[in-house]
Amino acid sequence: MPREIPIDRTRNIGIIAHIDAGKTTITERILYYTGKTYKIGEVHEGKAVMDWMAQEKERGITITAAATTCYWPPKERTGHTQLSGDIPIHQINIIDTPGHIDFTAEVQRSLRVLDGGIVVFDGVAGVEPQSETVWHQADKFNIPRICFINKLDRMGADFEKDVASILDRLAPNAVVVQYPMGLEANFKGVIDLIRQKALLWTDEMGAQFEEKDIPSQFQEKAGQWREKMIEKIVETDDNLLHRYLESHQISDNELIEALKIATKKGKIFPILCGSALKNKAIQPLLDAVLEYLPSPMEVKSAQAKDLKNPDNPYEVNPSDDEPFSALCFKIATDPYVGRLAFFRVYSGKLSAGSYILNSTKGQQERLGRIVRLHADHREDIKEVFTGDIAAAVGLKYTSTGDTLTIPSHPILLESITFPEPVISVAIEPKTKADQEKMGIALGRLAEEDPTFKIKSDAEIGQTLISGMGELHLEIIVDRLKREFSVDANVGQPQVAYKETIKSIAKAEGKYIRQTGGRGQYGHVFIEIKPLERGAGFEFVNKVAGGAIPREFIPAVEKGVKEAADKGIIAGYPLVDLQVILYDGTYHEVDSSEIAFHIAGSMALQNAVRRASPVLLEPIMKLEVITPEDFFGEVMGDLSSKRGQIEHTFDRANNKVIDVMVPLAQMFGYATTLRGMTQGRASFTMEFNHYAQVPTNIAQSIIEGKNSTKK
Repeated sequence: MPREIPIDRTRNIGIIAHIDAGKTTITERILYYTGKTYKIGEVHEGKAVMDWMAQEKERGITITAAATTCYWPPKERTGHTQLSGDIPIHQINIIDTPGHIDFTAEVQRSLRVLDGGIVVFDGVAGVEPQSETVWHQADKFNIPRICFINKLDRMGADFEKDVASILDRLAPNAVVVQYPMGLEANFKGVIDLIRQKALLWTDEMGAQFEEKDIPSQFQEKAGQWREKMIEKIVETDDNLLHRYLESHQISDNELIEALKIATKKGKIFPILCGSALKNKAIQPLLDAVLEYLPSPMEVKSAQAKDLKNPDNPYEVNPSDDEPFSALCFKIATDPYVGRLAFFRVYSGKLSAGSYILNSTKGQQERLGRIVRLHADHREDIKEVFTGDIAAAVGLKYTSTGDTLTIPSHPILLESITFPEPVISVAIEPKTKADQEKMGIALGRLAEEDPTFKIKSDAEIGQTLISGMGELHLEIIVDRLKREFSVDANVGQPQVAYKETIKSIAKAEGKYIRQTGGRGQYGHVFIEIKPLERGAGFEFVNKVAGGAIPREFIPAVEKGVKEAADKGIIAGYPLVDLQVILYDGTYHEVDSSEIAFHIAGSMALQNAVRRASPVLLEPIMKLEVITPEDFFGEVMGDLSSKRGQIEHTFDRANNKVIDVMVPLAQMFGYATTLRGMTQGRASFTMEFNHYAQVPTNIAQSIIEGKNSTKK
């Protein structure tokens, strides 16, 4: 079966932003104007198509990244104007990602498989904390982006201030290509600065718009912004820059071409604007996706490891004629078809019912059904091609980050890394029936979400679940009840502390047991060194001359890693240290893997005691927006919580406070802030880094942990 839309007319894009910037509202408009839906679903009414989970409808936020496929210009519907005129139909695969930092894994894994992004900003707030986080995540994956300043119809909207915040805090190479005609209640449309035309929407549903000359009252402003735009675009092309400096004569088509090339290379970020809620400026945004964001053929080839020739670098060529390769970026449990594995095809094509190799796990799998997703609706397809995003039914062994290939051509694509959880709660089933179901349910939820972890604490006889924030765990518990019918009692939130070392130390671990027959003998020498914050854990083998036989080295590493799971101060995991195994001895008869495993564990504990161990706590980046009347009180309260004020500034009629605060001080802060400001202040919070706990506070944490053990 030939592919319906050529690969060069395919776009894989994500819509990313801070919570409440209007991502899902924009996606709903895109679905409407592309003919995918025949009625606009509103987030505030709980009817958004892409927010299909019960929890999303109730809270009006996106929790899980939803995927859909649409076509622009629309395949079927007529009567919708598009700026680009008679252009061929393109396929756009869209992932609408969550804005709340607790669901950052959804954003990260989506970005890993996308070729371009629309970053949405609130017309009043501009760049917000999560805007910065998602922007830097997109930087990490080298994703070309379009900026869209939304909500320009809102009271307090300030386009130029928003642009200044983007240039200052995110991208000095962003460039305004549209300018709004009016703001707040007077927002009527946008000026296309390249084509020098005004776009005015003529009906309430935004299906029709007129292209007119720029009204006289906007001509001066439009001229100023056009000059700035031209200067930024020509700077990306030496020939254009030379001609511009000589004659100032550059055609519109040359500007568009230069902007296309620069945007696709990530050298420049076009800024568009509009109001999704008022149905204004979505069609030009769709046109910009086709013009400025790359097809799968125009992005840098995916890097992989050829398992047959591991020493040779391997680039995946995005072509249907190449061997099949894909990356699984998400696992979801569907109530109707069971386990779904979402994947992005990087090369080749594959039919439903084929056998494939999970080259990460070395397991052969049968690809049963292939479905294309539209939020929670499924459409069966017979075949997938390069650049497609789809989901597979029937993959038993595949999990997030795994590479799927054909058995004759095993390669390994770069996997996806996720942040560690920062908060835990104890959870216990209410009844024996719940107990049986809870283990299965938690296992399925952990399989779906790589930032959700489960741990049984034998010392206190509890199951601990860990995640990225209070809301994250609240949603997990809610899903346990609704989807798996498991009732559970949940304890108070606990901070996910870590332990580390401050100095270098050496130690030995010696395990000898004589029991009459064959004994046990393992003997190792290690050195440990502190690493920079966030580096994790590293094991280095420097044993020379066969002091320890090679087959026992993995056992030593395993023992060391097991000991690192439980630090010596208060039993929290050890992080940010390097362990060097440099010597040891063995016994020809009595040495065994278990003996070296125990010796490695003993050596690490001995070394850590000598290396000035300390306790680390998660520090959160907080943005508080408060009316000026309560500014002093809010500041005082944050200082009392060990908050370090970064800076304060004005936004509309409010004060904004950027502050770093230990997570331990932030439980219940929403209630505290509401009470302090008559419910008029708001805040957003995200994990920033781990830092050493002050000695006096560390002591009380250690004592509290030790008393729990008793």
